[in-house]
Amino acid sequence: MIKAFIFDMDGVIIDSEPLHFEVDQWVMEQIGVQITHSELEEYVGMTNPAMWSRLIAKYSLRDSAQDLIKLQMQTKLARLRASDEQPIEGIPELLSFLKANQIAIGLASSSPRVFIEAVLDKFSLTPFFHYILSGEEVPQGKPAPDIYIQTAEMLGVDAADCMVLEDSRNGILAAKTAGMSCIGYRNPNSGDQDLTRADFIVDRISDIKQYLLSILSIRER
Repeated sequence: MIKAFIFDMDGVIIDSEPLHFEVDQWVMEQIGVQITHSELEEYVGMTNPAMWSRLIAKYSLRDSAQDLIKLQMQTKLARLRASDEQPIEGIPELLSFLKANQIAIGLASSSPRVFIEAVLDKFSLTPFFHYILSGEEVPQGKPAPDIYIQTAEMLGVDAADCMVLEDSRNGILAAKTAGMSCIGYRNPNSGDQDLTRADFIVDRISDIKQYLLSILSIRER
């Protein structure tokens, strides 16, 4: 029985991966490094500290992760606030469906809390979530399972009774390692992600409600 549904955010609630790729490439250009879109796909689902520590080591960068993250986040927040971005199609309806059927709703994102809150505030979605957690607030970010284990604990639900919605290989690995079922959302803007470990894969968020109806015997109210 699914008692809780936990959302990733980037590439699931908001189609923000193009923004992340664009800004991360721009930050690298500011320090004289050209990096490809496909190379950045490897880090989708990871926290910023984890990504930047790997890039610093790979390119022998002199800049600190803290300075790079500060520049990155200032730029991303400014562009988010100036954009006319909307939630990914089907997300508001899915949240309403889960709420109507009394399923606990969590959010477990690798983004910093300031970016999570900016996105949810922009879309007026904050009231739907019973618990929100950033990957930077747990010992290890995705693909480690920490963020999903803690979210389940705070929702008061066993991991086996949680379903996760993810768009990245790292996120799916985290969810499955935590012992949860997982839906993979195939978002073309998230890059070439291996979703094969997901229990079910969708191309549209709107397909998830029917899937839930089929496995939970929930009758729409």
